[in-house]
Amino acid sequence: MILARVEGSVVATKKNPKMTGSKLLLVRPVSVSAATDQELKSGSGTLIATDALGAGEGDVVLIVQGSSARLAVDDKDSPVDAVVIGIVDTVDVQRRELYKAK
Repeated sequence: MILARVEGSVVATKKNPKMTGSKLLLVRPVSVSAATDQELKSGSGTLIATDALGAGEGDVVLIVQGSSARLAVDDKDSPVDAVVIGIVDTVDVQRRELYKAK
């Protein structure tokens, strides 16, 4: 699983028919700052993930990729590589709260 922050949405009016009705999110993986263990640090790359949970911009989410993503959408033939499987409430590391949903 990947911890990521939702940065926006993606609209594609022309796409594979199996993707019709899928909400697409632009997400950026985050990690715990190695220097201080006191913040979530954004990575440099982004992913496009499908979302059926209703995540919004700024939310921290859990993402799965590959075959796990296809299983998460209940269609192993779906052309999906990343799926939101959870909206994170809090992230705690060594008894420090690094993230709390608003």
